[in-house]
Amino acid sequence: MSLTATFADSAVQLFSVGVAGIVVWHLIPRARANERMLVQLAFFGVMTFVLADAHLAPLSYADGGTRDVNALLLTFAKILWWVHLAWAIIGIVRIYLVVNGKPREARLLQDLIVGIVYVGMVLSVLAFVFGVPIGTLVATSGVVAIILGLALQNTLSDVFSGIALTLGRPYQLGDWIHLSDGTEGRIVESTWRSTHLLTAESNIVVLPNSVLAKLGLTNVSRPSETHRMSVIVRIAPTRMPSVVFDVMKAVLSSSSKILNDPAPIVWLKTLDAVALEIELQFWVGSISQRIAARNEVLDLVYRHCKSYGLLLATPTSALVSFHDLPTEETAEPPLVTPLELIKAISIFKSLDLVEKKALAEATVVREFNAGEVIARQDEPGANLMIVRSGIVAVRNHDEELGRLAPGDYFGGASLFGDLGEAGTLEALEPVIIYEVKQQALAALLAERPALAQSFRSALTDRGQRTPPSVSQVASERRNSRVFLTAIQSIFRG
Repeated sequence: MSLTATFADSAVQLFSVGVAGIVVWHLIPRARANERMLVQLAFFGVMTFVLADAHLAPLSYADGGTRDVNALLLTFAKILWWVHLAWAIIGIVRIYLVVNGKPREARLLQDLIVGIVYVGMVLSVLAFVFGVPIGTLVATSGVVAIILGLALQNTLSDVFSGIALTLGRPYQLGDWIHLSDGTEGRIVESTWRSTHLLTAESNIVVLPNSVLAKLGLTNVSRPSETHRMSVIVRIAPTRMPSVVFDVMKAVLSSSSKILNDPAPIVWLKTLDAVALEIELQFWVGSISQRIAARNEVLDLVYRHCKSYGLLLATPTSALVSFHDLPTEETAEPPLVTPLELIKAISIFKSLDLVEKKALAEATVVREFNAGEVIARQDEPGANLMIVRSGIVAVRNHDEELGRLAPGDYFGGASLFGDLGEAGTLEALEPVIIYEVKQQALAALLAERPALAQSFRSALTDRGQRTPPSVSQVASERRNSRVFLTAIQSIFRG
């Protein structure tokens, strides 16, 4: 076989393998990155073998002076070889970044490497396939690059700042960050020019990378999502600081939205004739829980202060004369009678004062020591129980489901026959309970069907459940007429 025939066969084979590689590469889905990389390497290896077998050097320019079809095919084949080489390098780099890091985090780095590889491929094709003098081209492009650099100064600043932030890794996608200018949000996207933050208001803030690189940045998500919060409380100095300290400890102990580890802290900051200032420090599982936790803590501060007879101090901005300030001798603690607690419970807000007084008159006081069981799991409570003071834990065997604070209520489920406590109720400290007798409550519910339905829903929402022995389907199908009849029978009995 002549040299020309060998040259022609090699050109055809090289061109065919290159085109076949492109077709097969595009047929493989993008999600199967490993298979695509293997295909790239396989076709690149075959094309390299064909070149070596035909003694064709892709890294040197050789112009035989021929312009026939075979020479044209060989030119295109060499171009395809350089394309496959670039794809193989890019595939290896991407797999390396995925294995050794986080691919979403390394997006800018991938783009940078891909750009360098493609630029190198184009220059190599120009030099080794077409014989273009690269030195002259690079010198000319350097002048153009200076002009473009001056024109695109801000854009290039954003690009290189983005590269610096990516390599420095002060954050990753999904982290919550707080900036020195007050902006805060979760990182949802990082591009060449900007970083996108999703704020708590569900808005997207687009920050140029050059601006972000100059700001002080606090990564709230590292080393963990745990977030410390503090609430300032001002209490009138009508009780000894040690008493106030114990009440604030009870506030934090009764919260279900804050973490027990790290343990919350009560800090008595200052004391004067106007107020005892206390800082409550606690931790939440993530920054998204801070509003709910703060709301709960403030609600518990109010409840426990009212329960233990503490008064909130007058704000520092208010003008109060010295003789108007409450003292331990002159302070009048808020009343926490059964009537006051019944008034505070939302399900009884539709009752008039006479009806509320009737419930209060049917109330008795019960006391429980720390560790004493108040109600058993799945046993319907006969009477309505309202926590006057103290903390009650709701447990399911060894698991704590939640805690009840002053103003919370439970029981009364036997009015509906099929509701039981979701867990065993245990006093964590000395607890005082106001117990509303079943007959008084049944009489009221029998006259108020809407109130009865609201009361049943409230008990269900507060964690009481149907025992396993009762059919859930039958419970859901029970209509209001049936369960009102049950209330009336209890009342008549």
